[in-house]
Amino acid sequence: ISMKSKETLKSLISGLFSLSFQPENLQKTWLREFYQTVQTHKPHFLAVHCQEVGGKNYEASMSHVDCFVKELLSSDAMKEYSRARVYLDENYKSQEHFTALGSFYFIHESLKNIHQFDFKAKKFKKVVGKETYSDTLESTPSLEKEKFPQDYFPECKWSRKGFIRTRWALADCAFDLVNIHLFHDASNLVAWEKSPSVYSGTRQKALGYVLDRITDQRFERLPYFVFGDFNFRLDSKQVIETFCSTATMQTVRAADTNEVDKLIFRESDNDRKVVLQLEKKLFSYVNQDVFRENNGTSLLEYDKELSVFKDRLHELEISFPPSYPYSEDSSQGKQYMNTRCPAWCDRILLSASARDLVLKPENEEKSVVYDNIGPNVCMGDHKPVFLSFRITAGAGKPNANKHKCCVVQ
Repeated sequence: ISMKSKETLKSLISGLFSLSFQPENLQKTWLREFYQTVQTHKPHFLAVHCQEVGGKNYEASMSHVDCFVKELLSSDAMKEYSRARVYLDENYKSQEHFTALGSFYFIHESLKNIHQFDFKAKKFKKVVGKETYSDTLESTPSLEKEKFPQDYFPECKWSRKGFIRTRWALADCAFDLVNIHLFHDASNLVAWEKSPSVYSGTRQKALGYVLDRITDQRFERLPYFVFGDFNFRLDSKQVIETFCSTATMQTVRAADTNEVDKLIFRESDNDRKVVLQLEKKLFSYVNQDVFRENNGTSLLEYDKELSVFKDRLHELEISFPPSYPYSEDSSQGKQYMNTRCPAWCDRILLSASARDLVLKPENEEKSVVYDNIGPNVCMGDHKPVFLSFRITAGAGKPNANKHKCCVVQ
């Protein structure tokens, strides 16, 4: 967010995912698309949230991450951002704490007065220079980090899921930014057994935990933005029943255990053509176009995981296709992998008070954009999602706490 003129603050809040970039060309493409988005929207305060920093193979990939950070901080495209804060949870040897989250914040030179909250001292401090923090973020006072308790997702031996929260103040606005990574669907076969799925229940519990933590009594309550990989999925049971309404189902069981290995849905006539094949990590549907036509919006009715939080979390209208799982073949920028049912995993969600800050003044056209980055090129298996908006100076005034948020103590 930043001073565009005396009247408006401009901001780009962006969720960008999975910093593992094995192929050299993927990082180049990713950065090119990212820089282009920054160039188009020219944010004065830029927040980037990443999950799975280092990818699945941390030890081998952390050096890629460090190169990526150096490139971002020193690149020509970002030279007008005179201050930066980078938080990387790279401490993969600490099973108890490791979340693999990365939060990047860039502040444009034109933004004169920005402060960040120190959670230990309980006061705002002026942001100067560029600083990177990694390893033990637990002891970094400018953020709160938590990993979800082990019993939240017992199926996973070592779950990296959790959240990082930072708090900012500029002009007369103060707000929280929360980087989040919720639990995935471990098996398509389990996900389709009931509606809503067992996994959706786990995500609901974890998200509720985060919202309770960031609005508890320890600190003043402020508008908050929660963005990252929520792993929200479409309601598998309902989607499959819709896709295969006239199909017959064949169950294939494992010879040794008799457990269901695969489900095959075939048309009743039409030469018994296969409509859908489902395995633990296979979701092969005959017509991928349904996820791309009109940005897949006909499937939004099956995107239900936020409905439980409708009083606490708000979202702008989705007008981009499901953000996951894209092919990682660099020649197939629009193709989905046949591993999962495509879904809007990557989201930017707002508290009611944050939504009031964001919603555009009547006279300003296109001041709010909620979209994806790199729609036509390979950005990895998750397509990054961003939100760009302006805040009118004084927008935070009605809240009594705002007048004191920027006093340097």
